[in-house]
Amino acid sequence: MWHTLGGVGTVDRGHGLWFDTGMSMKIRRLAVSVLVASIGVTALVGAANDYEAEISAWRAEREMNLKADDSWLTVSGLFFLRDGETSFGSSQRNDFVVPHIPAEAGVFALRDGRVTVRAPASGRLTVDGEAVDAAQLYPAETRATVTLGPVSLWVHLSGERLAIRVRDTDTEIRKNFTSLDWFPVDEAYRVRGKFTPHAEPVTVKTLNILGDIETYTSTGYVTLTVAGQEMRMLPVNSGRRLWFIMRDGTSGEDTYSAARFLYADAPDAEGWTTVDFNRAYNPPCAFNPHTTCPLPPPDNRLDIRIEAGEKAYRGPGAHQ
Repeated sequence: MWHTLGGVGTVDRGHGLWFDTGMSMKIRRLAVSVLVASIGVTALVGAANDYEAEISAWRAEREMNLKADDSWLTVSGLFFLRDGETSFGSSQRNDFVVPHIPAEAGVFALRDGRVTVRAPASGRLTVDGEAVDAAQLYPAETRATVTLGPVSLWVHLSGERLAIRVRDTDTEIRKNFTSLDWFPVDEAYRVRGKFTPHAEPVTVKTLNILGDIETYTSTGYVTLTVAGQEMRMLPVNSGRRLWFIMRDGTSGEDTYSAARFLYADAPDAEGWTTVDFNRAYNPPCAFNPHTTCPLPPPDNRLDIRIEAGEKAYRGPGAHQ
């Protein structure tokens, strides 16, 4: 039989058991607190696992895209044009020697800033899917592409210099590609950044790895703190996103020496964005000597080590 004694406890006279009501309440409260804390820890661990899975999926997609038919690994040549005519084909008699196409494939001509292509007397060329004797490639509203089997050619602008870029889906660089290497995912390198607009958009001019000047537009800068150090970075506009061309203390050692690229979402209504260095990745020139890449503007040459994102590629075709 149970009897309550003055609200301080309960006694079971049949079994000689005493229960302290106050102590019982404390135990229950402690149990609830432990349960809530456990749920909180579980939620945090779950969120961390979800974030790591998200980054891992993004990295796997990047590597898959890099192996695609239209990836930077398939760029097989870059030939700069001079005023006048330039022959191209697989024969060594041509000005531009391009494997896997006919011996005498055609002629490019650069005159007064216009680039045209002419088929050889013995045949026609396919430009944007149509068989033609001749066509203007540049200027054009959209990129005009000459296709010859697995090879495609189009006009590329490096700074102010006009060139012909070549893509070959059978290129050796693509066939010999190994895999990407990354720092472990570290959420400490996912930080908030405050976007401050410029009074007026500014023109950003920076050299590329060939010494040509590339021109971009920036509408503001981002202030952020990494490893306890506040710094300011200068993004350039890339559609609705912010594009950071950056270098840090790992460059030339653990990461590619020239630069890495990083994108962030456009700032919200209060000017905040998230800069996630776990998504920093190598530009195409890290894998392929036939590509061109911009070098970082001064604001994005960081003194600290950013041990996050993609490491230097060490496989065939790597450029350190």
